[in-house]
Amino acid sequence: MKNLSILGSTGSIGISTLDVVGRFPDRFRVLALSCGCNIALLEEQAKRFMPEIVTVTDKKSAELLRKRFGKTGPKVAYGVEGLVEAASLRGVDMVVSAIVGSAGLIPTMAAIESGKDVALANKETLVCAGGLVMSAVKKKGIKLLPVDSEHSAIFQSMKGHRKKDLVRLTLTASGGPFQGRSIEQLRRVKPADALKHPNWEMGKKITIDSSTLMNKGLEVIEARWLFDMELERISVLVHPQSIVHSMVEFLDGSVIAQLGVPDMRGPISYALGYPARLRKNIPGLDLASVGNLSFKEPDYERFPCLSYAFEALKAGGTMPAALNAANEVAVQAFLDGKIGYMDIPAIIKKVIGAHSPTDPLSIDDVMRADRQAREEANRLIPT
Repeated sequence: MKNLSILGSTGSIGISTLDVVGRFPDRFRVLALSCGCNIALLEEQAKRFMPEIVTVTDKKSAELLRKRFGKTGPKVAYGVEGLVEAASLRGVDMVVSAIVGSAGLIPTMAAIESGKDVALANKETLVCAGGLVMSAVKKKGIKLLPVDSEHSAIFQSMKGHRKKDLVRLTLTASGGPFQGRSIEQLRRVKPADALKHPNWEMGKKITIDSSTLMNKGLEVIEARWLFDMELERISVLVHPQSIVHSMVEFLDGSVIAQLGVPDMRGPISYALGYPARLRKNIPGLDLASVGNLSFKEPDYERFPCLSYAFEALKAGGTMPAALNAANEVAVQAFLDGKIGYMDIPAIIKKVIGAHSPTDPLSIDDVMRADRQAREEANRLIPT
């Protein structure tokens, strides 16, 4: 029996994780759940899985949940302290880190420091503090297993092969809903348009990131740290069918890829069950019905966020944290109707252009850079 703490249980990854867990009650037990603001769903999840603790964003929500649960319900915590408690809870074997954004960094580090294995869906943890995180992973001797479909694909494709034989990692991107549109057409994109992803069911922020290709840029930075790979040996291809999730190339010219239907329950299952594989709980892949698989280079002119991510990784230090912070602020402003779609990359470009990166010696250094970048981004948004 593997005991789990699921951070971000009401988001798309959290919901899919609990779907997998619910299919294998003899293999998994949920000890902790956390959510942002969807306390109604959290309450339903808690009643089904009966965790020891649930944690929410604020004190008011926590008090409301305590009343609803009564004396027989789980402990209710809130804030960053609640997330840290859930991440480091005694008896937990694995923490599923599925919080969106840089808010996932502190609880994920708490899980690592407390010796928990981590199934990582929160890419921002490695984007913002990759060196510090991977150093802690090595020191604690824990497993950090990727949940993003692209990194899971690379992880699976590398199994049984020597890293010294590896030449290149290629991450695939669906390209989002706007491939082929002109820059003028992109300027007229509304939030409702950008939230219509052609292949994946994801939360709002990640769906917008997918449409701008920033999600792929963040995944490039994540891949650099997960697989200890130089920037020059990581590439991206647009693959509209989302069947080939990523691939690795070896020095003899062989390319090994991992294929599957676009369903996050696949990589989630692999991370939860590792090193075993759980029996299939998603539809099988029918390549005959898929027909053709196509690939092309990304369009960096119309979707410059991807190039900004490469630039931030090359600059190093706190630059990726600044990039991520600026993107989070800009995406939220777009969703709120305060800025246009093409203002997202414009704001990011200005923020990282003004940022002077330093080498972070602690998580506090990373969070300081995050705050500064958010302040700069907010100054660029009309009030």
